[in-house]
Amino acid sequence: MKQPLGVILAGGEGRRMGGADKALVPLAGRPLLEHVVDRLEPQVARLAISANGDPARFAGWDMRILPDEDDDRRGPLAGILAGLDWAAEQGADTIVTVACDTPFFPADLVPHLLLVAEPMEAPMAIAVTPDEAGMLRRHPTFGLWPVALRHDLRSQLASGLRQVSLWADAHFAREAQFPSGRPDPFFNLNTREDLAQAEQHLGAA
Repeated sequence: MKQPLGVILAGGEGRRMGGADKALVPLAGRPLLEHVVDRLEPQVARLAISANGDPARFAGWDMRILPDEDDDRRGPLAGILAGLDWAAEQGADTIVTVACDTPFFPADLVPHLLLVAEPMEAPMAIAVTPDEAGMLRRHPTFGLWPVALRHDLRSQLASGLRQVSLWADAHFAREAQFPSGRPDPFFNLNTREDLAQAEQHLGAA
C-alpha cells in the first residue's frame, strides 16, 4: 500500500474557545496547528489543511488549503471528501485525517491504521482507545480513508449523511486500538481550560 497523504481537519468554528480559529491558537508559544503538523508530517507523503474561510491565514505553512465543496457546513465528512478529491488529483490511494485541535495523537497513528486495514480492498480504519471500564471509544476524525470511495461519500453527503461513524460502519471500517495515557492521546482542546491543561503537560514533559 502506498504511503497515504495527510489531511488536517480545521473546519470547526471554535465556539467554546470564544470563536477563535483553533488551528492558530498558541500552545507553548507556537500555533496549535504547528504541533499537529510536527506529529503528522513524518507519517505521510504530503500534507494539506481542510479549512474554509480566508486561506491567507495559513500562509506560513507550505500546504494546500482544501475548502469544502459547498458552504453547507456539513462537518468533518465534507473535509474528508475534500481530502479525497485532492488525493485523487495526486494519484494517491488513501488519506489519513487528524483534527487540528488534538496535539498529542500517537506518533504511530498512520502505520497502525494501515496495518489494521491492510487486508481490505478499500482500506478504511478509525482510531479507538479503551476507557476506564475497558469500553472502546471511537475517534472518527482520526481515520484512514480510501480514494476509491470518494464518489460514494459525495453521494451520501448529498443525501444528508453527516456522521463520520455512520459512513465508516457502512463500509465495515476496522478499528485501530491505541493505548490510553496521560494525557489522553486524543485529548482535543475545545476550551481555554483544555488549553491550560495542555500547557501544563508540555511544561512537565
